Amino acid sequence: MIKYLKKIGINARTAFKSLNNYNLKKRNKIINTYNKELGKNLKKILNENNKDLKICKRNDLVDRLILDKNKIENIRHSLNEINKFKDPLGKVISNWKRPNGLRIKQISVPIGVMGVIYESRPDVTCNVSALCIKSGNVAILKGGSEAYFSNKILSNLFKVSLKKNNTDPNCIQFINLRSRKVVDYLLSEMSDYIDVIVPRGGKGLVGKVKKFSKVNVIGHLEGNCHVYVDKDANLNMAKKIVVNSKMRRTSICGAAETLLIDKKCLKSHAIPIIEELIFLGCEIIADNKINKLFGGKLKLAKESDWKTEYLNPKIAVKVVDGVNEAIEHILRYGTMHTDSIVTNNKKTASLFLNRINSAIAVHNASTQFADGGEFGFGGEIGISTNKLPPRGPVGINQLTSYKYILEGKGSIRS
Repeated sequence: MIKYLKKIGINARTAFKSLNNYNLKKRNKIINTYNKELGKNLKKILNENNKDLKICKRNDLVDRLILDKNKIENIRHSLNEINKFKDPLGKVISNWKRPNGLRIKQISVPIGVMGVIYESRPDVTCNVSALCIKSGNVAILKGGSEAYFSNKILSNLFKVSLKKNNTDPNCIQFINLRSRKVVDYLLSEMSDYIDVIVPRGGKGLVGKVKKFSKVNVIGHLEGNCHVYVDKDANLNMAKKIVVNSKMRRTSICGAAETLLIDKKCLKSHAIPIIEELIFLGCEIIADNKINKLFGGKLKLAKESDWKTEYLNPKIAVKVVDGVNEAIEHILRYGTMHTDSIVTNNKKTASLFLNRINSAIAVHNASTQFADGGEFGFGGEIGISTNKLPPRGPVGINQLTSYKYILEGKGSIRS
């Protein structure tokens, strides 16, 4: 295992050097070739995905694991969007001239080798590969064993696309080993080869990566997202936003897990919104005030419920005394992912948006817009809740670093 992983690391470093010789046109051509390969090999991809589905023993993973014709078409659409972006490399971020005549430029450059560790979502293989190539980076992919066959064919097709464009196929490498020890080794012994680790998965995986990685990490631990319904919220709008935030897809990190409702609109807003959630099959975990509204028939919330990312049709509901208490609750229990306010009061909205510490702050819209594609990034390598950049969806432009270029005319420092 050690010899195999080190070889992958060496290959990645070599591939990164070669990739930087290619201009935007060449990088786009690689992605376009991959797009065509996905279309040509649809039946093979679905057959390999079916192998994973037959082996999968966890029903909660099926939604993320399954590939069908529509999902492949969505992936191909994302690749088309990625190809439309301008070159993220070589951009002059800023430039200025010093009094001594020295000119300084800040220029965007690729990060290098991205190590991506992910679970159950084979579409990550496609998006990460394309985003990395577009931004001049190379990737080492460690997908979960539950999606082994799907990830293998999708990464192999990218290698085919690289070869067809006379590019080092090791720009994208998929680790074929299924052992969990692979992750431990990537985190602790591959810092000479990997520049950044990106974990895509559950709390257990991300927590382990953040705790043990000797390499810089981009990612989020949990998506404990909130929707706060203010007293000045339009009821129909609030109902649509809350239902979409929770029920559109309950298993994604941008799904709402806590609903906060202003006590001044308790009867007018809380009852119809909660009734709609119950009708749609959502379990309500309520505080005492909400429970009384429903005759004590709801499950009572514990302290732990305000901290829980359910990732299923379940939501914790609490009554708060206005926007300030809502903010305090989010600051205490939130995970700096995505939090939304529903209100027609611009002053209240501004207070909320400015004071919460979320990577994504939302006004009058669903939390499920926490997605690189919805941001117009074409796709994402992950969502970051780090205080240091990048934050939020990590797309093409977020996969760059920068360097300074100093230009003088025989300049020397006195």
